[in-house]
Amino acid sequence: MNFLQENNKHIKVIKNWRNQLNEKSVTDIQEKLDLNEKLNADPFRDFSDLEMLQWYLFRKTNINSQNEKSKKTINEYKKEISLFIEHLLTFSTEINIDINFIIESSLFKSLSPRHIRRYQEWLVTRSPHVMTKGNYSAATITRKTNIIKSFLKFLLESNYIQQPLHTGFLEATVHNDDRPNKDLDAEEVKQLLDYFRNRQHPIVFALIHVFTTTGLRNEELCKLTVGDLKYDASLKGFYLVVTGKGNKKRQIPLKEKTLNSIKMFRYARGLKEIDQSIKSDPLFTTNTSKAYKTSYLSNYLTREIKKSQLHERNISCHHFRHAFAIISHKSGVDLYDISRSLGHEKLETTMIYLSKIFERENHAIHGWDSKIFGEYI
Repeated sequence: MNFLQENNKHIKVIKNWRNQLNEKSVTDIQEKLDLNEKLNADPFRDFSDLEMLQWYLFRKTNINSQNEKSKKTINEYKKEISLFIEHLLTFSTEINIDINFIIESSLFKSLSPRHIRRYQEWLVTRSPHVMTKGNYSAATITRKTNIIKSFLKFLLESNYIQQPLHTGFLEATVHNDDRPNKDLDAEEVKQLLDYFRNRQHPIVFALIHVFTTTGLRNEELCKLTVGDLKYDASLKGFYLVVTGKGNKKRQIPLKEKTLNSIKMFRYARGLKEIDQSIKSDPLFTTNTSKAYKTSYLSNYLTREIKKSQLHERNISCHHFRHAFAIISHKSGVDLYDISRSLGHEKLETTMIYLSKIFERENHAIHGWDSKIFGEYI
């Protein structure tokens, strides 16, 4: 039976993978690995593609669970790798997956670097997304490439596959000009705050105010509970204990007006006052008193801002995180302190936020001497 004849069978199997991909089976996989080690056998002998993907996604790599990948990261990897596999099978003819047989019932063992190269070319030029919605952004292609390449490298390093499939990918580099413009300056934020205050919309006003003055990520705000709001007696002010990427915690002081916005938000939602609430209650809720989901909050805020017609582009929660960086920089805050406040692991990430600002501020024109070019500068 050739590859195309086997295709339908594998498509049905793999399309059921997403429901089976969870961390519950990791214990069974670990026991299987331990047995192979005891028998002095290859660790991943008799493993299936599904088991390899399961192990890659959910295996423990750090004794401290707080340093493991977040659920959001795992779900993103699961989504991209599953989609990659479905694409290979569903569009095998268009991609030109020219293999005759599935080796040991494994798609990964049957592939060669040329198939990965053809897949990447198809994804960028002829995939359904490109044909119906237009080209992927450079950042999206880079993200997809890096996730799949990481998984393929893992398969090779585990000796599950023998061919370096990841070498089939061409480099996907994101330049500053390729990145979507998410800059918001102080005047633009104040314009939005004025708009929603004048229209007596305390919910959107508070969300914009809190995002801007804290630099919170969308998912960080969604996870906040009443118990995360604490009082510092020495500073005589409140602060938030925030759980960020990699379950790393940081403390964010609140300006008095930001705290007032939080109280105003909760009053508008009909929630109990903070000192009367259960500590496990969400700090911010929907109109049904449930904690926000990240996608819901992002769509809600973007939609409400779009109604204002103050911006032609869509403004998301993340734009206000950029605003925090820009306003901090314009206020003379040290770059390292901005980076640490945002919860960035690398200073380079913060510099990306400020790259357009730096480019304008450090332009050579600012160093021109009026004595040389006279009245024309």
